[in-house]
Amino acid sequence: MNFQEQIKQGIPSELPEAKPYPAGANRAPKRKDILSADEKQLAIRNALRYFPKEWHKELAAEFSKELKDFGRIYMYRFKPNYELKARSISDYPAKCEQAAAIMLMIDNNLDPAVAQHPEELITYGGNGAVFQNWAQYLLAMKYLSEMEEDQTLHMYSGHPMGLFPSSKDAPRVVVTNGMMIPNYSQPDDWEKFNALGVTQYGQMTAGSFMYIGPQGIVHGTTITVMNAFRKVLEKGESPKGKIFLTAGLGGMSGAQPKAGNIANCITVCAEVNPKAAIKRHEQGWVDELVDNMPELVARVKKAQAGEEVVSIAFIGNVVDVWESFIEEDIFIHLGSDQTSLHNPWSGGYYPVDISYEESNRLIREEPEVFKEKVQATLKRHADAVNKHTAKGTYFFDYGNAFLLESSRAGGDVMAENGIDFKYPSYVQDILGPMCFDYGFGPFRWVCTSGKPEDLDKTDAIAAKVLTEIMAESPEEIQQQMQDNITWINDAKQNKLVVGSQARILYADAEGRMKIAKAFNDAIERGEIGPVVLGRDHHDVSGTDSPFRETSNIYDGSRFTADMAIHNVIGDSFRGATWVSIHNGGGVGWGEVINGGFGMLLDGSSDAERRLKSMLLFDVNNGIARRSWARNEEANFAIKREMERTPKLKVTLANNVDDELLSSLSL
Repeated sequence: MNFQEQIKQGIPSELPEAKPYPAGANRAPKRKDILSADEKQLAIRNALRYFPKEWHKELAAEFSKELKDFGRIYMYRFKPNYELKARSISDYPAKCEQAAAIMLMIDNNLDPAVAQHPEELITYGGNGAVFQNWAQYLLAMKYLSEMEEDQTLHMYSGHPMGLFPSSKDAPRVVVTNGMMIPNYSQPDDWEKFNALGVTQYGQMTAGSFMYIGPQGIVHGTTITVMNAFRKVLEKGESPKGKIFLTAGLGGMSGAQPKAGNIANCITVCAEVNPKAAIKRHEQGWVDELVDNMPELVARVKKAQAGEEVVSIAFIGNVVDVWESFIEEDIFIHLGSDQTSLHNPWSGGYYPVDISYEESNRLIREEPEVFKEKVQATLKRHADAVNKHTAKGTYFFDYGNAFLLESSRAGGDVMAENGIDFKYPSYVQDILGPMCFDYGFGPFRWVCTSGKPEDLDKTDAIAAKVLTEIMAESPEEIQQQMQDNITWINDAKQNKLVVGSQARILYADAEGRMKIAKAFNDAIERGEIGPVVLGRDHHDVSGTDSPFRETSNIYDGSRFTADMAIHNVIGDSFRGATWVSIHNGGGVGWGEVINGGFGMLLDGSSDAERRLKSMLLFDVNNGIARRSWARNEEANFAIKREMERTPKLKVTLANNVDDELLSSLSL
């Protein structure tokens, strides 16, 4: 059967041959052996319900072995034989172009060039899954191939529950991932219920089908690092020859060296998994590989002396780097960490002084010992960071739960009040007040034709629109506008594309709507093919995350999740092609609720109507919440939007004098 026939078939009519695990694949770590004997039977029973009864005897033994060997039932036998990658939208069998666009985005998330553990359907973050197993993929693609414009596919944590009648204006797909009853949202609950095959961790853009490879985080990291240097350097001083020390070269974190190069500094990024480091080097995302400390120290000193712009991947543990740089008196201007500490006990963070292979054995065979060693390492990590910050290093938490898990491990990371962390989240210090409060966030698009020339044309369109907007913009957002004009003008030469022909930049509601309309007009004129719009959940409105996206909310509401829920519901009836809502993306299961969307632009007047309605709400919902929290920049932004949009009427906060409150007897 050809590609289209295989998609339309779904679950094969004949049992396919078992497949050996491909040699050299980056395998996901084995998960906890957390199920009782009865629960293991239930997990196998749950898996077998996808298949006819005559296959059950053979598959039961196979799935039992997968559960024992990997801690999950991935159904490797059912992985399709065709190459998984984003094809042109016209290559997908579909009755509805919106459905074809979604198939393209799913395949992009599972492309081995994009995905961290593609055999296990995991896109990034160690556990950020598109589906739980290959049967779910096959069924979802079949449903999408059959979908008509008045149907909606409902996805329960990777499971395609089915096509339901809806309407042309309804989303074509509604995705939920990990939506648990609150009392069942601890890390071990994920281990248990994921092993049972009834829920999954969708990360942020993995389970939303909106991951575009590390480019998405390159931009956010570039903006963050550039502005962090602006905070610590004298005006006019260059980041050249200055060190940015961090860790992680997996899916999202793999963007850091590229961002450091764009920001014109020395980036040292430690990674314990040699395969991940080598992959990023082969892709051109990091300049040099070093696997021993003396060589790293010598190379960094040379780069400092020559004021170089270079990125260096150190194959080893970042704690060794922090400690060695103290001994060698190497000054670090910026420090952070982007290991997957939302997933600390299953391979998201590795202990120092133990090999990568031995750590993986401990995860499988002695999980409690592994946890003890991780927590001891976190304490050492925090101590080393403290020594550097005492010398003037600016350290910021990159929202990966480093400070949270360090505090739980007993690390010295708490402020004197015992409530707050001694180091700020990058959202608190940088992205929150400088970007999110003004409505600037990660707007992204994918050219579904797969043609690089279409991406070039959209880059030019976006640059032209932003330049025109900047000419009329107030002083408060001039820096944000200029940073993103520079970014989009340099995007092609920075070779950011991995997988689909995609791009990202930070824009506010005005920028997003005007860029999207210009795309839609170009599609209508036949100049480019259809375009999928989306964004990272790491945005103005989509995510309620008290230690990251909403860490600069100070009215006591940062632990509420009303904004994310309103965002996904509001987007769904304002024209999104698909919507998603997740538990746990970015900073950990039970720590955050985040939502996303996708929208297909096809050049129609319907698409123009939808983009204007949905993008206006998608951004300003968050600005309104931030304004109500008394964030000064958000108050400025929402008042400006109400002047432009007469039908937008937002409740504004009245400020209270501190003296009045301090005079009360409480």
